[in-house]
Amino acid sequence: MKKAYVIRSLWVIAALALLGLALLAWVWRQPLPLPTQPYLLTVPKGATLNQVAATLARDGVLRHPWQLTVPARAQGQAAAIKAGRYRFEGEMTLTSLLQKLVDGITVPVVVTITEGSTFADLKRRLRDQPDIVNTVLDAPDAQILQAVGASETLPEGLFFPDTYHFAADSDDVTVLKTAYQALQTRLSESWAKRQEGLPLASPYEALILASIVEKETGTASDRPLVASVFINRLRIGMRLQADPTVIYGMGARYDGKLRRRDLDTDTPYNTYTRAGLPPTPIAMVSQASLDAVLQPPSTKYMYFVSRNDGSGSSEFSETLDQHNRAVARYILKRRF
Repeated sequence: MKKAYVIRSLWVIAALALLGLALLAWVWRQPLPLPTQPYLLTVPKGATLNQVAATLARDGVLRHPWQLTVPARAQGQAAAIKAGRYRFEGEMTLTSLLQKLVDGITVPVVVTITEGSTFADLKRRLRDQPDIVNTVLDAPDAQILQAVGASETLPEGLFFPDTYHFAADSDDVTVLKTAYQALQTRLSESWAKRQEGLPLASPYEALILASIVEKETGTASDRPLVASVFINRLRIGMRLQADPTVIYGMGARYDGKLRRRDLDTDTPYNTYTRAGLPPTPIAMVSQASLDAVLQPPSTKYMYFVSRNDGSGSSEFSETLDQHNRAVARYILKRRF
């Protein structure tokens, strides 16, 4: 009798174990109640399995944290979950959710650097990006440049405008270094293919001029012609007289209006009062602006003025008399 009882007990235990495994298998295959579509989950660096499971339970994805911890431990994956930002959508099961966490299939952090923007704009954008860790943005410029491996002394214009993708919890140095290296590659390649005889002594001077062209161009088709005007002026030693450089030099004093006294007030960036190029770029430059200043068309244009027609296009002139007539027509709204 005792032997039979033991055998029956073992059968009961085995049956219960099989039933439990079947129940767990059923639970693991059931669709999860995602609170939103899509549902985004951030797993910080160093987060434990228990912490991730608790977050999922708090958000209503799991009824109990053990729904994730038990299968993860049973499969030896308790320490295999990777940090990052995850996107879950559609019909997700515990099995597919756990596999995604183990495989580290994360949503990339997208950082877009806009052509014509400044370094101050870029720092603001990175500060506003919750998935980018701030390590140097509040440091002096010299420290930031040292961190990204830059040899220049000021950061303006040194980061190539593009859309970049990074893993969640990447730091600001990683972002800046990537954009800096992209700019260096683009600038080096463009400089190597430059037109002969340009009045530019170095790649950095080309970058400075390209930033001015970037800010002065209202429509893409005008970019090469704008570049030709500045190249022609540099060749004869004529001042560039570019409003965007004056605005940049004014800094916080600029209130949206440029007055005569602003053009007459000397700063290192005032190309009305100083000949040649300003000391640094004034904005981030596109490949198109680099191409325009290093492969400019041959023209006799020395002046240009906005047509103020909403298209962003400019009127180009070879002589001061032609330019004055264009100013009268498009700015003063009268004809000679």
